[in-house]
Amino acid sequence: MTILIGLPIGRLRAASPSLRVFLNATAVGVLLFLVWDVLSAAWEPIDEALASVHEGEGGLGAAIGYGLIAVAGLAVGLLSLVWYERWMARQVGRPARPFGPGAMTVGETARVRGIASWSDARRLALMIAVGIGLHNFAEGLAIGQSAASGEIALAVMLVIGFGLHNATEGFGIVAPLAADLDETGATRRPSWGFLLGLGAIGGAPTFVGTLVGHGFTSEPVSVAFLALAAGSLIYVITQLIGVAAKARRSDLLAYGILIGLIAGFLTDAIVTAAGV
Repeated sequence: MTILIGLPIGRLRAASPSLRVFLNATAVGVLLFLVWDVLSAAWEPIDEALASVHEGEGGLGAAIGYGLIAVAGLAVGLLSLVWYERWMARQVGRPARPFGPGAMTVGETARVRGIASWSDARRLALMIAVGIGLHNFAEGLAIGQSAASGEIALAVMLVIGFGLHNATEGFGIVAPLAADLDETGATRRPSWGFLLGLGAIGGAPTFVGTLVGHGFTSEPVSVAFLALAAGSLIYVITQLIGVAAKARRSDLLAYGILIGLIAGFLTDAIVTAAGV
């Protein structure tokens, strides 16, 4: 539920260009922290397997297996969004079928429906929600596995800690929407239903992951979803930086990234200090 806290920012009225750049850059900072967070969690079992090899307590098989899973998840998470964006660009640019037997007239425009009809900002917000959802699914696995093993106190602390930690993620999802302008240059405000849908995509996987994690324990599955999340987040970060670069405000980009990183590490520090 805490992911919903930042969603109302997506309905800001007439945000100034500087504010839009700053919000976009702050989202980059939050997402950079999440990439570090998920990659460090995905690397942990690989590091433990390598340590076992060094201590003579295991072979390289486990380390190589986890490494291949991580590489595959990272590649799928990153490249699938590249392919999806190219496919979507073709859908948007596809010419409409002519209504008569002759060639398409100059006045006819392409008919696009569904996600292809969305603005670039809305599609980018959806990609961010999907990436954060994959990250939160892995968090849910940790909660469910703790409860399944009888460590109820740890599971409760994980719920509280992740809830606090995820309060910044809603902002990261909707930040691109502050720069969503219509043909007249006016801010296009998303509906509450659209914002709640993005929140569900980003937050509901925590609940689903908890149910899955309570049913069985699988570290490889956790590594796979963490790597998938990292790949997708890296892709949307490059998109957000590209948007910010067009404004030619490197100062606001640096300030926003710094504040976003501090917000991410601060919430993580509070969670760690609480014993999670």
